[in-house]
Amino acid sequence: MGEVRDAARQRLRDSIVDAARAQTIAGGWDGVRMGGVAAAAGVSRQTVYNEFGTKAGLAEALAQREVDRFVTDVRARLDEHGDDLRAAAYAAIAHTLAAAADNPLIKAILTSARGGSDELLPFLTTRAELVLTESTAVLLEWAGGHLPAADPAALAFAADTVVRLVVSHIVLPRSPVEQTADALATLATRLFLPGIR
Repeated sequence: MGEVRDAARQRLRDSIVDAARAQTIAGGWDGVRMGGVAAAAGVSRQTVYNEFGTKAGLAEALAQREVDRFVTDVRARLDEHGDDLRAAAYAAIAHTLAAAADNPLIKAILTSARGGSDELLPFLTTRAELVLTESTAVLLEWAGGHLPAADPAALAFAADTVVRLVVSHIVLPRSPVEQTADALATLATRLFLPGIR
């Protein structure tokens, strides 16, 4: 009975987050209203507040889901390349940069920020703990299985640095994805394996 209730609640939360995502893409986060999200999800406004507390709570749930999707994809790209650090890094970074560039929610966040509204941008920058923690964890998980002799502190620094650089290139891209991914993969290799020159 508890599992059925939990599954129903998760479906409810997913439908609300879906509605918030669609509204953010359509008109930016500033235009998202809890009542509008409720109507789009087919629930009462009070239900949205009960589930997420505030608009900030809804923003956090929206960010969490996007991060979960990216992390799942990064894990798959890393695993496709086994022990080949350079190939794994390139695949994961290139996929992340390309997917972020094509992601309508990321586009909406960055476009809104350039227009003066930056309520969601901190989830990629100053309040990026969610992105940093989960993305770093997936890199460390991969490294733990493929670089067992590496120093854990050095791996933690390398993973954190690579994630921060990738996020920076998502927020302010300067070069084509392939070129950026190639340069960052080279740097990742040097950070994860300091003996390689």
